[in-house]
Amino acid sequence: MSVKFGIDRLLADPALLDRLKGKRVALVAHPASVTADLTHSLDALIAAGLNVSSAFGPQHGLKGDKQDNMVETADETDPQYGIPVFSLYGEVRRPSGQMMSSADVFLFDLQDLGCRIYTFVTTLLYLLEEAAKQGKEVWVLDRPNPAGRPVEGTLLLPGQESFVGAAPMPMRHGVTMGEMGHWFVDHFGLNVDYQVVAMEGWEPDGPGFGWPTDRIWINPSPNAANVNMARAYAGTVMIEGATLSEGRGTTRPLEVLFGAPDVDAKAVLAEMQTFAPEWLAGCALRECYFEPTFHKHAGTLCNGLMIHAETPFYDHAAFRPWRLQALAFKAIRQLYPEYEIWRDFPYEYEFDRLAIDVINGGPALREWVDDSEAVPGDLDKLATKDEADWREAIAPHLLY
Repeated sequence: MSVKFGIDRLLADPALLDRLKGKRVALVAHPASVTADLTHSLDALIAAGLNVSSAFGPQHGLKGDKQDNMVETADETDPQYGIPVFSLYGEVRRPSGQMMSSADVFLFDLQDLGCRIYTFVTTLLYLLEEAAKQGKEVWVLDRPNPAGRPVEGTLLLPGQESFVGAAPMPMRHGVTMGEMGHWFVDHFGLNVDYQVVAMEGWEPDGPGFGWPTDRIWINPSPNAANVNMARAYAGTVMIEGATLSEGRGTTRPLEVLFGAPDVDAKAVLAEMQTFAPEWLAGCALRECYFEPTFHKHAGTLCNGLMIHAETPFYDHAAFRPWRLQALAFKAIRQLYPEYEIWRDFPYEYEFDRLAIDVINGGPALREWVDDSEAVPGDLDKLATKDEADWREAIAPHLLY
């Protein structure tokens, strides 16, 4: 049976559509917000006769045209429909009262990657919080978590919240946006009219391990090019806090463990295999070379390791991208003790903390990498407890 996403279920259900008739509807969307026949959700909802009074674009914009982090999108008017398109990654991250007054019901239809740092998670929380204040309805039109159900990483620490860390969740959270909304409502005690238009037939552990094999992939953001990237992302995103290249400026960004002109990838892989061989499971690693056309090390030949978390090398239960990335950092630190791994720059508007700590929700991973006495079990122990706590927290909210 093919999987029916939330938008398709809504459009096919006259009872659901009737509940929206007579109400002003807002859509939160991006390029991957499409129906099964690839009609954009905005066009499909208007064609279905709904009064869509505004639209919202998250980071990278409604059109998905903004390449890097901290590249803002301006508000605009949709040229076809004449409705306002508000940016939630421009003047504001949190929808203003004026924006919220543009509709009665907010339909959230963003394709996520299953990773805490992917900012659409935080955008959902901010929308729920503002809807609670203003008495508005929020419906999540649910979509798959392409990384599936596995959970991995340490929980974000209190006081470490940011736009890439909404709440105490691990890096790889294992839930859909609809499920995450239920957890947000529960965890933050939000008094909001919230509901999920659930998918039909989604089996997180079925064929595709999260991403249905009969659905094409559309980039939800410019550097999310395929399912391999979505699986690796809960690890590779941490390279954004490092001086090493994550492959931006190439055709396969965020699918490499690292790339750099002054690091021997073969030696790093050998060190990884010696230090924590079990953390390499579930994928294949291949030495590669690339020359970024922009971003870090632009125009310079880099040596790196490419991740292949895909058939025939992929083992869904064994693959642990967060540990794999931590191990790559650790191996580089062991081989090059003086190497400046950590990039010191403002990350997602956080100016006082190292980017790697903002990304990871605390200093534990960086401290483990930099401690010459630390062993794999030290990080594993921290993460394993947090992962178990998170699984327990989300269990009541799982819909599939």
